[in-house]
Amino acid sequence: MVSQAQDEPGSATHTEWRPSVNPWMVAVSVMLASFMVSLDSSIANVALPHIAGSLSASTDESTWVLTSYLVSNGIMLPASSWITRRIGRKQLLMLSILTFTAASVLCGLSLNMPMLILARVLQGAGGGGMPPLAQSILLESFPVKKQGKAMAVFGVGIVVAPVIGPTLGGWITDSYSWRWIFYINVPVGLLALFMANLYIEDPPYLRQARRMAVDALGFGLMAVWLGTMQLVLDKGQEADWFGASWIRWTTAVSMAAFAGFVARELLCQDPIVELRALKNRNFCIGTALTGFYGVLLYGITAFVPLFLQTLLGYSATDSGLAVSPRGLGSMIGMILVGALVNRFDERILLAIGLGIFGISSFAFGHVNLTISMEAIILPNFFNGFGGGFVFVPLTTLAMGRLRKQEMGNAAGIYNLVRNIGGSIGIAALTATIVRGEQIHQSYLGANLAAGSTASSVAAQGLTARFAIGGSDLVTAHLKALSTLYINLQQQATVLAYADSFRRLGYLSMLCIALALSFGVVAKSARSGRAASAE
Repeated sequence: MVSQAQDEPGSATHTEWRPSVNPWMVAVSVMLASFMVSLDSSIANVALPHIAGSLSASTDESTWVLTSYLVSNGIMLPASSWITRRIGRKQLLMLSILTFTAASVLCGLSLNMPMLILARVLQGAGGGGMPPLAQSILLESFPVKKQGKAMAVFGVGIVVAPVIGPTLGGWITDSYSWRWIFYINVPVGLLALFMANLYIEDPPYLRQARRMAVDALGFGLMAVWLGTMQLVLDKGQEADWFGASWIRWTTAVSMAAFAGFVARELLCQDPIVELRALKNRNFCIGTALTGFYGVLLYGITAFVPLFLQTLLGYSATDSGLAVSPRGLGSMIGMILVGALVNRFDERILLAIGLGIFGISSFAFGHVNLTISMEAIILPNFFNGFGGGFVFVPLTTLAMGRLRKQEMGNAAGIYNLVRNIGGSIGIAALTATIVRGEQIHQSYLGANLAAGSTASSVAAQGLTARFAIGGSDLVTAHLKALSTLYINLQQQATVLAYADSFRRLGYLSMLCIALALSFGVVAKSARSGRAASAE
């Protein structure tokens, strides 16, 4: 029978344990794995049009590459803490790295979109457990006085990945193939696997506390709920949403699985996800807010590169260069808010971050077909800056009133909801852009009637131009009408993108009210959570 002192993370046994190797080698090992996952989350965004063209899919369908990864990644986030207690951190980390690396190879070898989506599901499952595992391993490997420095080095590594990801992904896609954005994970993954095996150790309390009941039903219900929900989100627009009977049935299954999952986790003695943490007011508000933040975050990062490449004709490399300043802004924002968080009310800092994010989203709402790269770079920078300003105070406020032993489970729920928000956001923006394009096309088309003076003059000018090029009058006239219709479609799509970006701005502003509803977190709570947990 394992004693409580051995089981409790805050026990003396836990506190006094240190790895037998240099802790900085442990830091390099876990940062390498987390850097690979963080890089992959941004490197694929700029390659979506190329992936769609290569696999004979529409641009809308290419967003499934992102959403499928987010859902499987989200399933693993709350489960990682439970699986860790079952098999240990080292085994789970190595299994995650191996799964992620093997899935990356499958992504590169994909022959069609279903195969790529399946590979991305596996990749997300492998990557989901790595960030929380890395943080737990780092905190236990360093003495308290060096934990801040270790987490700072780790944080810089994670923040750098989104900075170089879009540019690197664009360059690889243009110079070689989109498949190589997945293949480059192989050498990095093998090195991370080797170092994890060599340097990572499980603390004694984890090695001794692995006999526990398996919440297979809870995990299964969570997987069914999230999987069916994602199927509805991905295919809903294509199937005309609830106009299709199978969408209605799948939605019913998802809702039933969700209800069963909630009931199971509340009644189970050893649940895979401890939902009772949501009774805490700050954590409940923070979880809701991080879900909305997921909508905002992934709405911008997924659709700005698509807009640049599909409408402005940017190459993948130029698209990556245009969106990379977002990562730089995020880094600066996190550094600045980290220096301010102990001096000012986090609720005010969070509201400022959401406001900056919203204003930058409104700036994207002014996009047009003649916009310069500079006009894209600046809103991207401030969007990242606002996001960085949101991340730290939101996490502090959400977690600040929880007990220490609740942190691991709460972090899983928190990140799961953000991923769900991102998945919903991508699906919602896809639907609003497609339907908005149809609406705007209808309005614009009314001004291209045969009796319209402007349309007649434009058609005559284009007909004359094509006739000079050698076409006969009939062919030249048909080419002129085709050109006018293509221009109309482009203008309608631009207006639909602008509307969607403005909606994100409105949502960000609405979130400010939610941010101000947090309860105050005492400054001492951040350094004294262990004491408050007793």
